[in-house]
Amino acid sequence: MDIQPFIEAHWLDILSTVLGVIYIVLEYRASIALWFVGIIMPAIDTYLFWSVGLYADFGMAIYYTLAAIYGYAVWKFGKKHGQKEKEEMPITHMKRSLYLPCVLVFLAAWLSIYEILIHFTDSNVPVTDSFINALSFIGLWALSRKYLEQWMVWIVVDIISSALYAYKGIPFKAGLYALYVVIAVMGYFKWKKMMLAESTLKA
Repeated sequence: MDIQPFIEAHWLDILSTVLGVIYIVLEYRASIALWFVGIIMPAIDTYLFWSVGLYADFGMAIYYTLAAIYGYAVWKFGKKHGQKEKEEMPITHMKRSLYLPCVLVFLAAWLSIYEILIHFTDSNVPVTDSFINALSFIGLWALSRKYLEQWMVWIVVDIISSALYAYKGIPFKAGLYALYVVIAVMGYFKWKKMMLAESTLKA
């Protein structure tokens, strides 16, 4: 069986998937280097998603690139309450007071992206595409602030994304997001352990 035509047809998908694995491993380790991969990978995804008609994902890939720059700046120079000078930003729980604003922003983003998709594109998956991208806004923001709960957001996003990408004929990307689900669960417990260890050292 000649696999060359398959590789030629899916090489961008494969490259993006490899970078995606590197990204999630770095995120699992809470390494600031994840943001550098987070700049390159979505730049590739912009073309990939546009070519298969995932227009919300295309727009989100552009946002991911900008968010990666922001995330790096926050992890490098940002401060949290109680953080000491020159101390690395700690992993913490998200304040409960932020839950309602996050839900409202998510709903507003979901509706806005959905309206754009149905009125200005030929997307045949506007509800799902807009949902995962709106929720990703919240996930990226929570990641940039090093909130433990960001993993819970990504578990939902990854499950739905894996099914959507399989449906749209991006097999490697679908497999990557299925792997993301597993790593997101592991990442939650990894970050929780790191957070508790940091709290113990400060006590």
